[in-house]
Amino acid sequence: MSQAIDQTTHAAAGRDRAGSATSAKGRGVTVAFWILTALFCLQMSFTAFAQLRLPQVAAAFTHLGFPDYFRVELSWAKLVGVVVLLAPVPARLKEWAYAGFAIDLASALIAHLAVGDGPRAWGWAVGTGVLWAGSYLLWRRRRAHVVVASPAAA
Repeated sequence: MSQAIDQTTHAAAGRDRAGSATSAKGRGVTVAFWILTALFCLQMSFTAFAQLRLPQVAAAFTHLGFPDYFRVELSWAKLVGVVVLLAPVPARLKEWAYAGFAIDLASALIAHLAVGDGPRAWGWAVGTGVLWAGSYLLWRRRRAHVVVASPAAA
C-alpha cells in the first residue's frame, strides 16, 4: 500500500519512482511552446498591422479579390486572436483562436494559389502555418501533461 502511495505521489510530482525529474521534458515542451507561440503571435501581429497600415498590403488584398472591409475585419480578428493565445483564458477560447488562425492561413494559401501567385506570395502563409502547427501541437501536449498530472483538473 505504501509503495502505491509513493508511486502516486511521485507521478503527481512529475517524477518517476526513482525520483528523477521527468518534468525536464515538460519544461522543454513549455519552452518550445512559448518560443513558437511568441514567433507566431509576432508574425500574426505584424500581418495585422501591415493589413491596416501598408498600402501595398491593401493592394495585395485587392489583387486576391477581397473587399477592403474584409482586410480590416481580418486584421482586428487576428489581433483579438493573438490576445487570446497569450492571455490566461479558458481552453475553449484558445481552441477557437487556433481554429480561426488555421482557417485564416489555409484561406490565404488557397487565395494566392487561386490567382496564380507563386511561392513568394504564398510562402509566408505556409511558413506561418508551420509556426501555428508547432504552437498548437505543443499547446495540446502541455494540456495533456496538466490533465495527467492532476486528474482533479480533468
